[in-house]
Amino acid sequence: MDDATDAPLAPAIARDLARYPTIALVLQGGAALGGYQCGVYERLHAAGIAPNWIAGISIGAINAAIIAGSAPDERVQRLRGFWDVVSEPAGPLALPALGVRAALAAMPDDHGLLSWARNLSAMGALAQGQRGFFRARTLSPFLFSDGSDAATSFYDTAPLRETLLRFVDFERINRDRSVRLTVGATHVTRGNFRYFDSALEPVRVEHILASGALPPAFPAVEIDGEPYWDGGVVSNTPLEYILGCRPHEDTLAFQVDLWSARGSRPKTMLDVLERVKDIRYSSRTRHGTQMVEMAQRLRTSLRELIDHLPDRVLPPHLEQALSPWLDDRVFNIIHLIYQAKPHEQESKDYAFGTIPLREHWDSGVREMALTLQRPDYFTLPDRAAGVATHDVHRDTRSRATD
Repeated sequence: MDDATDAPLAPAIARDLARYPTIALVLQGGAALGGYQCGVYERLHAAGIAPNWIAGISIGAINAAIIAGSAPDERVQRLRGFWDVVSEPAGPLALPALGVRAALAAMPDDHGLLSWARNLSAMGALAQGQRGFFRARTLSPFLFSDGSDAATSFYDTAPLRETLLRFVDFERINRDRSVRLTVGATHVTRGNFRYFDSALEPVRVEHILASGALPPAFPAVEIDGEPYWDGGVVSNTPLEYILGCRPHEDTLAFQVDLWSARGSRPKTMLDVLERVKDIRYSSRTRHGTQMVEMAQRLRTSLRELIDHLPDRVLPPHLEQALSPWLDDRVFNIIHLIYQAKPHEQESKDYAFGTIPLREHWDSGVREMALTLQRPDYFTLPDRAAGVATHDVHRDTRSRATD
């Protein structure tokens, strides 16, 4: 991946980065698509950009934990090690998969072959699971009604626990104050969303497992006696949490999404299923960005209103009530959104395998490299506006229609 090691960071970007007390890496859920986030991080790492707050949901929580729970010079290696493990099928399908991979490697890229290979990978994941990640249960959950994991999920995630303990140093996460880790999960019985934040409490392997416990595939995970499911059940991105934390600091957030809100009109039922997933799991990012833009507009309007008051002074009770809205901190959100390839289908989030992993990872490297070619993206936003958002794909579309 030449893009990961070439093109040193532009001096203008380096100067602007120093102006942000908080540099956040925000990772969405998306299972097998998570290799894209690894590519983005690899290019950031190669450029010497070190986020000091890493937050994630589901597969994003896993990637975030590996990054935060590794020494800086080991992070990319550990990400690659984890994904090399979980990209292999479990059980008897492992050897046939090796044969298919070798055959495809000897052939030129072809839309039909690539689509067929991904469908094969997805079928293997459904039938047997993925090595070091999850395995299919021997008996159907419909045979049980006792509330056990066997009755409430199709797969056992015990292998993931062992893999996480192999690749994540949880002592480092809870000891190293220079990097903050936040992951989100959904309380099963209350339906409430909860964030687990290393700045506020110790983060354990159970928190990462809970953030990725997507029902009905995976069982709920107990944390302090309470059951939790995947955070994506409620919100697939922790962006709002980062931007809502107080006291505010000037923040640069790399929001890495695995689902694109934009897409073509469906032509088949499989297209419909894929488009629904894309819209459902991308919507929270759009909502989060819109909410922070509204909040920033409210802050600037309040400051302007106060400027017109006599002596520019609020009554004490109003000053106390409005104090959270009167800071002048700014947020700069740089979006990186995975663009699905034509040969990917509704099963793209569970079509594991080394071929799709390489494709996803390389896409992340390339698109982060393109983003780093835009020094203007990193400029501190105007405090009167309060927020700026950037997306290399959006800007490319805009130029194409000019």
